[in-house]
Amino acid sequence: MDERVQKYDGKMTKTLKGFEAELTTIRAGRANPHILDKITVDYYGSPTPLQQVANITVPEARMIQIQPWEASLIKAIEKAILTSDLGLNPSNDGKIIRLVLPELTEERRKELVKDVKKKGEAAKVAVRNIRRDANDAFKKLVKQDVSEDEVKDLSDEVQKLTDKYMKDIDAAVDKKSKEILTV
Repeated sequence: MDERVQKYDGKMTKTLKGFEAELTTIRAGRANPHILDKITVDYYGSPTPLQQVANITVPEARMIQIQPWEASLIKAIEKAILTSDLGLNPSNDGKIIRLVLPELTEERRKELVKDVKKKGEAAKVAVRNIRRDANDAFKKLVKQDVSEDEVKDLSDEVQKLTDKYMKDIDAAVDKKSKEILTV
């Protein structure tokens, strides 16, 4: 692969990885500790990711257990979970916070699938923007004594990459949608 194309391949890879990471935060019936990835807790005045102040485990299929390193953090963690958009009610026994995930309704599952598709579309737009940037950069090379054939070859290579990443994004959307719709 041409080093001029590799730069754009790296950007597309980052877009795909970011999209896949975003998909892990969408819950699909089973308890997944990654749904808590975006939650930050006020820890001595600075917002700190929940994973850095507590041990997060999944003891049952629909329960997440959070054990803070310091008992004084329980209230802050509960507040962070309640103010998040997860729609979960934490319960604690003074040492451990438990999140029981309710069964997803059919309607909620369909909403989540729509959300996944919307995020997939956004990732595709990002990949297309990278392709456009690459093609613009290659067109400028013609002024720098690079043959038009070579520029066309570079553009074709970027198009192949774009197609590959579009398929990868579609596959990730399909996989997550199936996971959400599986009861």
